Amino acid sequence: MDGLLKASRIIDAVNTKFGVLATWLVLLACLISAGNAVSRYAFNASSNAWLEIQWYMFAGMVLLGGPHTLKANEHVRVDLVYSSVSERTRLWIDILGGLLFLLPICVILVYFTWPWFVESWEIDEGSSNAGGLVRWPVKLLLPLGFSLMALQGISEIIKRVAALTDRRRSRFTYEKPLQ
Repeated sequence: MDGLLKASRIIDAVNTKFGVLATWLVLLACLISAGNAVSRYAFNASSNAWLEIQWYMFAGMVLLGGPHTLKANEHVRVDLVYSSVSERTRLWIDILGGLLFLLPICVILVYFTWPWFVESWEIDEGSSNAGGLVRWPVKLLLPLGFSLMALQGISEIIKRVAALTDRRRSRFTYEKPLQ
């Protein structure tokens, strides 16, 4: 279990770095959006590339920031039972949810998005919009983001199993939503 917990810490550290990158993408997207609006309205000059880079950054925010959100236990969950059960039951719900839902869907999405990226890379796919950007970088975010999410899911499962076996103190905070 100690080796698995070490792997979990490495995964957490990697996804923390990507979470920081996603946070910076928010700022950059805001600056580009403001700059694009100023150039469009003040100078009557704009480019599709500026609009597309904002779209790429939004994809990066979601796909690279999602695993960090899971790590911080700040993700959205459907709370029908979760708030009314014991901490031990919550750990089991998290483990089973990760194994039965999160990991399979991540594997399926990586499986289907990787060829999409590779094809885009091979043909050097570009935007159909005049002055647009190449498409493969944003298509790479899909398998990368879902791979990082799967790794974070594995990390969370490891931590919950360790908490169940008393190998790790439970530090999973849960705030009951306002009713």
